[in-house]
Amino acid sequence: MTEHADRLTDHARLLVSCPDGHGIVAAVAGLLSELGANIVASDQHSTDPEGGRFFLRMEFHLAGLDAARAVLERRFGEEIAARFEMDWRLSYPAEAKRVALFVSRRDHCLLDLLWRWRRGDLPCEIACVVSNHPDCAEAVAAFGVPFHHVPVAQGSKAEAEARMLELLDGQVELVGLARYMQILSDGFLDRVGVPVINIHHSFLPAFIGAGPYERAWERGVKLIGATAHYVTADLDEGPIIEQDIQRVTHRDGPAELARIGADIERSVFSRAIKWHLEDRVLVYENRTIVFA
Repeated sequence: MTEHADRLTDHARLLVSCPDGHGIVAAVAGLLSELGANIVASDQHSTDPEGGRFFLRMEFHLAGLDAARAVLERRFGEEIAARFEMDWRLSYPAEAKRVALFVSRRDHCLLDLLWRWRRGDLPCEIACVVSNHPDCAEAVAAFGVPFHHVPVAQGSKAEAEARMLELLDGQVELVGLARYMQILSDGFLDRVGVPVINIHHSFLPAFIGAGPYERAWERGVKLIGATAHYVTADLDEGPIIEQDIQRVTHRDGPAELARIGADIERSVFSRAIKWHLEDRVLVYENRTIVFA
């Protein structure tokens, strides 16, 4: 167990989404108090206090949590969740989530996450890195993380995705696309069984396809940015977790735009991954509630 996990041995996080109504927080707090828990953090949001949707993120400490976990989960489900028609989950931060990172050739987001992970800034275990190119193998090896080269040749996408699913099966709880330049099929997303977070550039106006920074420079854009979002079957239209932008000028050529863009992508991606790992994100329809 890591030092970070050891400090959180008796901590739990509760995430709730349900129809809004009177007495929700009081009922949750009352049960936790009865069980001997101490609430250490709480945040909530309602789309409308009368007839809207209510969202709650709560952290609490409970001495002897391992022994009490079964009773906590049963009583919460029977006495609270059923009463308020909740979608809910309890997570235990001492149990670090396992993450797989996918990358192609551009390594800035990948290396940034690996560095943050090695410093202890990301509460997770990096299970492996998967790439359709061998370029990052040596850099990943320096972090002691398994690297799997799964090429995606023309006409072999189904076989490549089958191999990736084999590598991930039951081994991870999150996949991060750290500039992985392949479109994952609907079948892959259905079968992988865990959330997938992507990072991509986003310009105003937006430029898609090859050479986005060159095309942005040709148009004289004044803002560049990046977006991190959950991946769905609708390409680049999944629920947005985090975004950021930076103003640029006519003095910034394509190379400088790419450098600035890479910095934004790194920070946006790392925040999105960390917030997910810390159970700060709730998805509602195609939007997110982010208790950051």
